[in-house]
Amino acid sequence: MRLCVALLSLSLCLGLMGHVRAQEEADDMEMDVEDAIDDMQEEDVEEEEQQVPASPPVPTVTYKAPEPMGEHYFAESFDKGTLHGWVLSQAKKDGIDEDIAKYDGKWEVEEMKDTKLPGDKGLVLKSKAKHHAISALLLRPFTFDTKPLIVQYEVNFQTGIDCGGAYVKLLSQTPDLDLEEFVDKTAYTIMFGPDKCGEDYKLHFIFRHKNPKTGEFEEKHAKKPDADLRTYYTDKKTHLYTLVLNPDNSFEILIDQTVVNSGSLLNDMTPPINPPAEIEDPDDHKPEDWDERPKIQDPDAVKPEDWDEDAPAKIPDEDAVKPDGWLDDEPEYISDPDALKPEDWDEDMDGEWEAPQIPNPACETAPGCGLWQRPVIDNPNYKGKWKPPMIDNPNYQGVWKPRKIPNPDFFEDLHPFRMTPISAVGLELWSMSSDIFFDNFFVTSDRNVAERWAADGWGLKKAAEGAAEPGLVNQMITAAEEKPWLWIVYVLTVAVPLVLIIVFCCTGKVSVCHLKKSDLYVYTRRPTKRKPRRRNQV
Repeated sequence: MRLCVALLSLSLCLGLMGHVRAQEEADDMEMDVEDAIDDMQEEDVEEEEQQVPASPPVPTVTYKAPEPMGEHYFAESFDKGTLHGWVLSQAKKDGIDEDIAKYDGKWEVEEMKDTKLPGDKGLVLKSKAKHHAISALLLRPFTFDTKPLIVQYEVNFQTGIDCGGAYVKLLSQTPDLDLEEFVDKTAYTIMFGPDKCGEDYKLHFIFRHKNPKTGEFEEKHAKKPDADLRTYYTDKKTHLYTLVLNPDNSFEILIDQTVVNSGSLLNDMTPPINPPAEIEDPDDHKPEDWDERPKIQDPDAVKPEDWDEDAPAKIPDEDAVKPDGWLDDEPEYISDPDALKPEDWDEDMDGEWEAPQIPNPACETAPGCGLWQRPVIDNPNYKGKWKPPMIDNPNYQGVWKPRKIPNPDFFEDLHPFRMTPISAVGLELWSMSSDIFFDNFFVTSDRNVAERWAADGWGLKKAAEGAAEPGLVNQMITAAEEKPWLWIVYVLTVAVPLVLIIVFCCTGKVSVCHLKKSDLYVYTRRPTKRKPRRRNQV
């Protein structure tokens, strides 16, 4: 924004300089401007009507439902307008009040409220402060073997988001999987997507890792992205979230096809995939005679005989001299002679009235008043309380730590990518905001296919939203409405260059301009069908 304003100021400066230069070069022109205008008026109007270009049309983007072009496991654009293939959960959440335990949040398939692509529909979470759960089976289960996993979908927080999630769960392939009983405790392999509450902006990537020794599952969380995620939750635009998992255990998380987080399943998950090979012995205890003090007081040190612990830290300065003119008999403050006792003063209740104290006027020109005392200075003989000096502890044994023993729970899984197969996609969400828009879910093992799907779906939304973006002036006005202090920035950014132009560029004598008949005339005209009006001539 600042760059655009600076460029605008620069163009204005160059225009004014060119205008002044043209005026200075016009001193020799002889012919009267009005005569030339009368002779050429009709001809110029006709030429202007022919040369005025038509206003450029507003770019439009026509929506066409994306079609998967290659191997995939799941593709859903909702453009048929139904929830065919999706199953609403009929279950209740355990451990909470009966009134709010049901998954009774409403889902609808509809267009966005402020859609830029008529005909583009999506899945919309409609209810506030309710539990929502909906899921759909993949075309076939995905098995983590030699092919990567790519998961992507779109989210638009149409009314913003206060507290709630928009993440997707890839449900594990298990014998007891029942989509009508889909709840928060339903086994999943991967959870991925945005989540926010208060000022905590998250982008989850969690997978459930199976302990090869115990068979139990533990959630592993990816490290937090370094990127600032705030804009994706507040700009009310459609954003594309993509997760890429590779057989070499690497992963990438992308928003709008830009990587915001990446790493390795082996090194960048919390808690780590593999436990340490050794642990501290829980039965080992520090010996009572273990000495952890690196320094001790010197036991052989003796206080010097001339050490005076009673000497004061400050003493009067014996070299100080009372300044001339010091008024010993004048107090620093006196009673205000103009003060009067309030009429409602009750001496029985308020005590004897005394006038307030004011600085003594007699002391204003004097170096000081009252009893003069020598200023105090640091005592050069002050030593304070004597303490023996510190020396290295000859018995120092270091900081004690329990000894290491082999970890009985140790295992080494070098292929955490080989997760539990997945067979369904699900949204199990709670939100304090409604109208969260989901669209274009896609699961594949081919990145090129995923990018083609993204281009045909999210790419159209991005183009349509870009075409509908307001101009620079409208963006500046909108920003200033939210942050009024920006008006000061705008005024200063424009005013300062203008003042400099006037001071340095536009000083000196400006002569009257005369034009010949063959000189160039410049007109401005409203883009209407009315007869153009001649505004100015250069």
